Amino acid sequence: MKHESAHTLIARLASRQVSALELCDQAIARIEALDGPINAVVVRDFERAREQARTADAALARGERRALLGLPMTVKEAFDVAGLTTTWGIRAFREHRPAQDAVMVARLKAAGAVILGKTNVATALADWQSVNPLYGRTGNPHDTSRSAGGSSGGSAAALASGMVSLELGSDIGGSIRVPSHLCGVYGHKPSHGLLPARGHCFPGSAEESNVLNVVGPMANHPADLALALDVLAGPDESEAVGYRLALPAPRHTRLADFRVLVLDDNPDCATDSEVRAGVTRVADLLARAGAKLVHRHPLLPDLGASYHDYQGLLGTITTRGSPEAQPPLDAHVWLGLLDRRQQVRAAWRRLFGEIDVVLAPVFGTAAFPHVLENDWMKRTLTIDGRSTPYHQQLAWPGVATYPGLPATAVPAGRTALGLPTGVQLIGPYLEDRTTIALAQMLQAAG
Repeated sequence: MKHESAHTLIARLASRQVSALELCDQAIARIEALDGPINAVVVRDFERAREQARTADAALARGERRALLGLPMTVKEAFDVAGLTTTWGIRAFREHRPAQDAVMVARLKAAGAVILGKTNVATALADWQSVNPLYGRTGNPHDTSRSAGGSSGGSAAALASGMVSLELGSDIGGSIRVPSHLCGVYGHKPSHGLLPARGHCFPGSAEESNVLNVVGPMANHPADLALALDVLAGPDESEAVGYRLALPAPRHTRLADFRVLVLDDNPDCATDSEVRAGVTRVADLLARAGAKLVHRHPLLPDLGASYHDYQGLLGTITTRGSPEAQPPLDAHVWLGLLDRRQQVRAAWRRLFGEIDVVLAPVFGTAAFPHVLENDWMKRTLTIDGRSTPYHQQLAWPGVATYPGLPATAVPAGRTALGLPTGVQLIGPYLEDRTTIALAQMLQAAG
């Protein structure tokens, strides 16, 4: 089923074909009708949303035009929204109610978005399933017995079911891209640091960002990723004193001009044949359009070595604040990892001097049945009939996360069971417009 794009809804609002309050009420009705078995929108703020919609209608009547004026949407639970709880799915924070919006939420509101509420997450944002003791489990709209992904699983499920047209997620281990892949929607993991993360931090901490985590948009249509990026990107107020954003235009405007490195095999994780088939479908579309494809390149950094160092950084970040965790690294080892990360980033820059985009899987399998085993290291996934370690699936998201590169998740077809699969388009640092533009061209050509 195709859902209306944010672009379409905003045009209808601007031409007064529909009111913001009507759109708001329609979205609320969809949530109330559809969300029972899915459990995506777990924090609901409908009355305040209606007030925002009435304010948007008054602005529209005055002739105001803003990028998202009157558009109803939801955001991931981990973002602070003034007056609502932010828990990260952790019981201890069930009364944590920030008084100030996250930077990203403030920018959405300033652009006129109507915030309906917040969507479900994995506990502490640390899983590819969105389940936690406060809000329960989110099911995939295509098959609720399967995962919608995590940690932005509620975001992807709300989009895939048509509850909203635009969402706001975050990504450190694939948390935008994996749910997008599993639910058949679009998601953009921005270049590291492009979108300020203030107001998206572990409750009670003052951390605004780290060397891996990013925040970014998710949508049913790729053009809406570009729309959201224009609203959200740019320095936080402390940096805006001296910095201005000037992202480069997409490298190309035709599929035929792209140089693409195609990867469908990773040394550190198993990849299902139906996921690889999705990569092949996208690669074939590119080839038919005249793009130059290669399947190996001598300048590609060592993915195995990068994955090893990525795990070291990620493990240190994600265990911070856990009472039972011992710091896995001392400070000198941490600094050594940062040194090697800079070397890998330089290697990627050299590679992107000869290619434009890397086409790769997001995750090794399509939507998988809910996993009930609590011990991460004991979990398994069945891939091509074989039991494989669950945790190894960090390898595919880590290809882009470790060097801080932009990556756009794009639907790539269906499995024999009718489940969505996707690919990620990985681009050069701060050339986010290139991967999003390519996603738009692929949708138009596909």
